[in-house]
Amino acid sequence: MKENRVQKVVKEMRARGLSQLIITAPASVFYLTGKWVYPFERMLALYVNDKGETKLYGNRLFVLAGNVDADLVEFDDTDDCVKILADGVAPGIIGIDKAWPAHFLIRLMEARPDVRPVVGSPAVDAARLIKDEEEQRLMRESSRKNDETIEATIRQLSRGMTELEVAKIYLKEAAARGASGPSFEPLVCYGPNCADPHHGSDERTRLKDGDSVILDVGLTWQDYCSDMTRTVFCGEPTDEQKRVYELVRAANAAGRAAVHPGVPVSEVDRAARKVIEDAGYGKYFIHRTGHGIGLEEHEFPDVSATGTAVCTPGMCFSVEPGIYLPGKFGVRVEDLVIVTEDGCDTINAVLRELRVI
Repeated sequence: MKENRVQKVVKEMRARGLSQLIITAPASVFYLTGKWVYPFERMLALYVNDKGETKLYGNRLFVLAGNVDADLVEFDDTDDCVKILADGVAPGIIGIDKAWPAHFLIRLMEARPDVRPVVGSPAVDAARLIKDEEEQRLMRESSRKNDETIEATIRQLSRGMTELEVAKIYLKEAAARGASGPSFEPLVCYGPNCADPHHGSDERTRLKDGDSVILDVGLTWQDYCSDMTRTVFCGEPTDEQKRVYELVRAANAAGRAAVHPGVPVSEVDRAARKVIEDAGYGKYFIHRTGHGIGLEEHEFPDVSATGTAVCTPGMCFSVEPGIYLPGKFGVRVEDLVIVTEDGCDTINAVLRELRVI
């Protein structure tokens, strides 16, 4: 077990009045044990109490014995795994992972009517929020490799290519740089498709003059995710495309400039959004400004108008404003930042100036 991280979780549990917690999300289990387990339909549960005592419940198929430094309780498919877990929890309030399937939770409640479940994930989310020095190093290296990969991909763009062909180029270039895989499926879109922020790369649309090209991509390096977006243009952009691009670039810069310790993430969202709203395009910025990132591509905090987190050194999140004009084109510019003692470091170095291929 990674005891320093367990103690961070225990501290957050105590702050929330939790005496016990069940953690089941694979990334959170890895964060505390150093072992990735993807249980699929089977049960995996890490029990933590406010004394710092831990117990990992897992199927023997996971091959945990000898491979994880934890107090281990194993079971077979023929065992009642929930009953085994239920026998190990204390009466009273128990924090439950937000990702735990209901069919496990309901069975636990039936087996132990003397426990009252509450959502316990905020204690783990808060612990994972602040990246230590080693995590920050890995985040920076993951982003550096992502920078190299997107540059190599952009250099290979040519008219007639489909979106899916470009996505496959990105994956090939990421693998060549040692990535274990993408942190999410590459989002490559052209022209009117760019007006859909989460358009899936397709094999029908081909690149042509006049298209904007959005590349929203990320890779995983030594368990840590990267994520960035650049928008380029095929052929000389129109005046409107230039104007929209410069607005989004300015909004990205304003959002990053707003990041300082003590600043609510809602103010980061406001700083980026104000640039776009003041120019009359506010209704076309249709998503939050950013999200946390680390072991998972989307983590706490939510960088939005309703986000509750406050910028603290060690936090890592995206700043990704965009403008999406239905039936015409879209633009997004995204970078990752790590909050420092006096501001933030932008951990992407790919140029943001308007680029024409």
